[in-house]
Amino acid sequence: MLKPSSLGDIIHGLLVAESIRLQLPGARIDWVARDIFAPMVRACKTVDTVLPFHRGAGLGAFGQLVADIRDEPYDWVLDMQGLARSGIMALFSKTPRNRRVGRADAREGSRWACGKWAKTPAGAEPHAVDILREFMPAMGLKNELLGQLEFAEPEKPLPSLPERYYLLFPGSRRAEKEWPGFADLTEQILEHTDAAVVWAGDVETVGREQWPQQRFLNLTAKTALDALPQLIAGAKVSVCNDSGPMHLAAAMGKPVLGLFGPTSPRRYGPYPLEATTNQVIEAPGGELAKLDAAAVFAQLAR
Repeated sequence: MLKPSSLGDIIHGLLVAESIRLQLPGARIDWVARDIFAPMVRACKTVDTVLPFHRGAGLGAFGQLVADIRDEPYDWVLDMQGLARSGIMALFSKTPRNRRVGRADAREGSRWACGKWAKTPAGAEPHAVDILREFMPAMGLKNELLGQLEFAEPEKPLPSLPERYYLLFPGSRRAEKEWPGFADLTEQILEHTDAAVVWAGDVETVGREQWPQQRFLNLTAKTALDALPQLIAGAKVSVCNDSGPMHLAAAMGKPVLGLFGPTSPRRYGPYPLEATTNQVIEAPGGELAKLDAAAVFAQLAR
């Protein structure tokens, strides 16, 4: 599987990989992932081996990765990334061309490294997961998702967590997708419920001094990527921007509320969109600054 980044896209690909594994009992699945995402993929029980892609490490490191791919006579190579670097990886594998599957919408010439292509689903706005699901019929498998993602325990244990908590992820990969109301939402939860609040994410975010320490735990910039599944599994609900943790919670079948502004939940929302555990709320006019914390809390309470 060639899907080096980003976290949300990797989670989508892992859902498809799990379905492939269940349709092909005994299959071994190896995954090329960027080094920063490798711990998460390595913890996923769907994957047997992770081949880290060290972006920016130079041609020598990239050449070694290609050599590692060539060392294995893979039955199939799936280029879910669809960019030049993943196309090169597919091209130099030992897998026959008619068993190298790429994206129909691939860019940077990578399409020509493959002999089969996952077609683009019909409709003006297909969900990102539906696009990747098309790799299964290209392999002669059923186009259906089976199972949920499961993860091993993190290498570094988490600190002691509250018994009942809401899990909030204030960050996102892009600033325009970050809702500015997480502190106000935390106030609402602390005032109107007896549950605790836990913040998490890779970028440090400062809370408010008046919040009681026994009911607020700030783990932003303090939690390893492979610990996120355990955090999400224990939460009442995870509240997220359009981000990797939102997709992770959905892929695990855990309750999640996604907050959307400039991006479309129909294309990027928690999958599947119709699942009762997957909820979204859209900001008025697509502007997250106009999304009121009281409205988010009301949705959360429902």
